[in-house]
Amino acid sequence: MTLFTRPVARAFALPALLLLATSTFAQQVYRNVDPSGKVTFSDQPPAANARPAVTGADAASTSSGAGLPYELRQVAQRYPVTLYTGTECAPCASGRSLLVTRGIPFAERTVQSNADVEALQRLSGQSSLPLLTIGSQQLKGFSDGEWSQYLDAAGYPRSAQLPAGFRSPPAQPMVARQEAAPAAASAAPAARPAAAPTTAAPAGPTPANPAGIRF
Repeated sequence: MTLFTRPVARAFALPALLLLATSTFAQQVYRNVDPSGKVTFSDQPPAANARPAVTGADAASTSSGAGLPYELRQVAQRYPVTLYTGTECAPCASGRSLLVTRGIPFAERTVQSNADVEALQRLSGQSSLPLLTIGSQQLKGFSDGEWSQYLDAAGYPRSAQLPAGFRSPPAQPMVARQEAAPAAASAAPAARPAAAPTTAAPAGPTPANPAGIRF
């Protein structure tokens, strides 16, 4: 289920987002959900039944914050960024380039298999790419200006502050691939080599066996 349509999102969310863009990184940002399900970001404390924007499953993988500057680590933990991409998708490449150039720590999920497409539809209500999530906020389709506005509002710095040598985790499929089961061993037992024919020991004592012992 989508969080909101883009025209409604602009009407309700952008004033609060522009206000947040001027705040310091350490300022608390709240996620407000109205009775119709529309989501807005604000620096005003939400009502008792509202809930802050919380990290999702990708938060742990993208926002552990190891080696990040303190302020950037705080923002990344509060509003983890995940980019959903596909193959031969020029807008996806443009979106990735924006995040990399700006120094945004992010996780990338690829959409290739039918299972990936179904998971994307469950998440966003559509199958078009790219999809960017910032915390629980969803941005469908690439727009340099819109993506930058939301990243500003979340508190991400406008210029790269990543430490030298930092690398985002490699892209992973949206639905984890299962390893193919190993081929079953053949049920037929391996043929045993034929036993060498034995020669019956001569009866009675012999020069090599004076006692005439037999087995």
